[in-house]
Amino acid sequence: MLFRAIIFSLLLIIYLPGAHADSGNDFSFTDLHGEIHHRNDYKGKWILVNYWATWCPPCAEEIPDLDRLYIKHKDKDLVVIGIAIGYKSKLEVDKFVDDMLISYPVTLGTSELIGQIGKSEVLPTTFIYNPEGKLVRINHGIISRDDIEKLISGY
Repeated sequence: MLFRAIIFSLLLIIYLPGAHADSGNDFSFTDLHGEIHHRNDYKGKWILVNYWATWCPPCAEEIPDLDRLYIKHKDKDLVVIGIAIGYKSKLEVDKFVDDMLISYPVTLGTSELIGQIGKSEVLPTTFIYNPEGKLVRINHGIISRDDIEKLISGY
């Protein structure tokens, strides 16, 4: 009985909302184009993991800023990864990505992937990792390109 209680407590800690991947852990995903990505592939770059949904107006509001940020920095010091949450189908997400002209990698948010990165009760939510791979900020709600560039330049 004590063993079950310990296991339950550990699982609860691991899956609490707001829990997030340690800087030592890698996460991986396959984007909508079938390309496999690992967090460790981006060592030396800032990584922004952005949770969004097709039905979320604040998400749609911040995506163009994130896309411009990605285009400006992708070959230098930053990558943006979009994770679609609460979608009905891959087709719905593909259409949204095309309509929004998103150029950064996007994947479907599965329970496994969310378990690797962290849960959030708010959309949009952005997890920001520094070039050493350490999670340095979780932003709940809209984040602007200016906010991110200030964070990067002040590092």
